[in-house]
Amino acid sequence: MSATVGFRFFPTEEELVSFYLRNQLDGIRGDIMHLVIPVLNIYDVDPWDLPKLAGELCKGDAEQWFYFTPAQEKEARGGRPNRTTSSGYWKAAGSPGYVYSSDDRVIGMKKIMVFYKGKAPCGRKTKWKMIEYRSIDPSASSKLRHEFSLCRVYAVSGSARAFDRRPVEPYAAVTCERAAVMMEITSSAGTSHSGSHRCNPAEVSEEDDIWEFVKYLEQLP
Repeated sequence: MSATVGFRFFPTEEELVSFYLRNQLDGIRGDIMHLVIPVLNIYDVDPWDLPKLAGELCKGDAEQWFYFTPAQEKEARGGRPNRTTSSGYWKAAGSPGYVYSSDDRVIGMKKIMVFYKGKAPCGRKTKWKMIEYRSIDPSASSKLRHEFSLCRVYAVSGSARAFDRRPVEPYAAVTCERAAVMMEITSSAGTSHSGSHRCNPAEVSEEDDIWEFVKYLEQLP
């Protein structure tokens, strides 16, 4: 299957977490979703090789690529994930942040990472970055789902990235609808915002594991 001319995948953070990642975790519409977001352990691949492994409908994208990454066995047992590839490693940049729904509920968490070439801790910083998203179990508001994460990979350039140029409402709704129709996926979530302008209630150091930050969710009303 090939995408129609002019197709671009412009999901909001809310759509990535509440629709795509949630459906992947629940085993819904996997075959169709994997045309745009395939399942791949991205830590087995150097970032510059990831674009050619993108979803069938997104292979022509030149700015960002999406992947469902399964939890590692040691991570499932409560350990820290291994984010080392054959050429380098992914390192956390800054503090974890929340992903908000359109009605201001915390629905997930995100972490920005930068790829360094070489061996830690003396690697050389590259232009490759990633945003890793995790979903919060709607039946237990303080519990993160670890079976899969959703990773948005992109390379820093001198121009605005595709997800920075997403049309403002109401045009964003049209873009989302076109993508959903083409993939034969419909969502009841509607057009929304990610809430990325909000400030985080607490900060942690880069050395802290990203998902230890979930304890702060318990402070939410």
